[in-house]
Amino acid sequence: MKEIPLAEITLRKYEKPTNLNYRQLAKKICLSLGLLQSGDSRDIVVDILLVLKKAQKEKRELTVEEIKKELLASREKNGLEIKGIADSNIRRQLKKLRDILLVEKRANKYRLNEFLKLHEIFEKKIEKFYFPNLIERIKEYLKEFDEI
Repeated sequence: MKEIPLAEITLRKYEKPTNLNYRQLAKKICLSLGLLQSGDSRDIVVDILLVLKKAQKEKRELTVEEIKKELLASREKNGLEIKGIADSNIRRQLKKLRDILLVEKRANKYRLNEFLKLHEIFEKKIEKFYFPNLIERIKEYLKEFDEI
């Protein structure tokens, strides 16, 4: 039997979102969805989410190179270190976002799933699709265990 999960998601609950700026709010979203660990100094996934959110408003799909260019500008503007912006790391972070269905890739371009708002993506793609499948499989394991 393989020990590799077919699907995986980590969820965390934090305090209510009050008095947070745009970047802090994006960081809490990434922490809440398990895309980032508390205390991580490499938080490039936050900036990727912000770049894709901005592109969503303009209905633009972005290549990795376009994302990288906007990341650099954003991090410099906010006085943040320029770490983790290698193409390979950007692709790895995009894969994490794709794995939990927030982002989709079409013809080597990325966008927030169907240009939907994040809460809609969560409801339609994660809460209604992802969770029931995960919960059902866990129940199968629990029932099997109970029968031993």
